[in-house]
Amino acid sequence: MMVKLNLILFLVVIVAALGVITSQHKARKLYIELQQQEDMAKQYEIEWGQLQLEQSTWAMHSRIERIAEKRLNMQVPDPARIQVVAP
Repeated sequence: MMVKLNLILFLVVIVAALGVITSQHKARKLYIELQQQEDMAKQYEIEWGQLQLEQSTWAMHSRIERIAEKRLNMQVPDPARIQVVAP
């Protein structure tokens, strides 16, 4: 009777140990994946900042005026010729 109990307890301990090992392995894999996702998020934040900077550069007033003058031969009218129309 005691041998059976010891054998059952031994098997329970083995199963519990295997469960701990499996859960630790899964936890490590998930932690590694979390680190990779955080690294990707940082890269995306850097790229987003660069894109915002690029957009602000492309939309600069002076750049648009320069292109309008050079490519489209446009000029800013004299202030005397500007008429403001009320809505």
